[in-house]
Amino acid sequence: MPSVRLQKYLAEAGVCSRRKGEIHIRAGRVQVNGQVVTELGVKVDPAVDQVAFDGRPVRPISRKIYIALNKPVGYVTSCRQPGRDLVVDLVDLPERLFPIGRLDADSCGLLLMTNDGRIHHRLAHPSFDHEKHYDITVDRPIADGALAKLAQGVSLDGRRTRKAVVKRLDRRRFTIVLKEGRNRQIRRMVAKVGRNVVHLRRIQIANIRLGRLPSGKWRHLSAAEVAALLKAAGVPHQR
Repeated sequence: MPSVRLQKYLAEAGVCSRRKGEIHIRAGRVQVNGQVVTELGVKVDPAVDQVAFDGRPVRPISRKIYIALNKPVGYVTSCRQPGRDLVVDLVDLPERLFPIGRLDADSCGLLLMTNDGRIHHRLAHPSFDHEKHYDITVDRPIADGALAKLAQGVSLDGRRTRKAVVKRLDRRRFTIVLKEGRNRQIRRMVAKVGRNVVHLRRIQIANIRLGRLPSGKWRHLSAAEVAALLKAAGVPHQR
């Protein structure tokens, strides 16, 4: 088998994301053939080398899992955060899964999770140009002109947001489709036009729809959904 970078191997084995893998390597938590590794350039041959994380063997995952979760308000998209309700605790599977991207604690709706490090890296990266759809309710009626400003883009941190697709649902409610994901972007955009978000629900990511999935529940993605998602991410479809 070909050699791969150590952080990539950790991600593909479902231990963590590549970015977190780099942090763990620098922290001395990863061993290769019994020796602690702290340099990021190290490569391993999965067929020969013995990799361990915190002293526990790391092996390639036996099956790749892709799920959609309807995240409730109050849960955080983190695998470890003491004292907080975590999205990983809502999924009763033995495999270790990781959220793809983020959805802040005050927001709810569609969150994708997987143990496939390849797709996790591609979809979570800001350069991946996929659409995310949100259903938004604000505190007071919002004018057509304000919605038009959101669609054209507003300045955040000295940089204009990309154009978005905005559709009114009623006086205080609208949908918005984004192709970027800055920190708390929608809440900050809405504040720029003089309103505050009181409810934010993500209803679609790329080709995956939330549908009628109840809050706090999850489902496996269908074979067709997985194939389309992997294709969009430029990842070979190998189950």
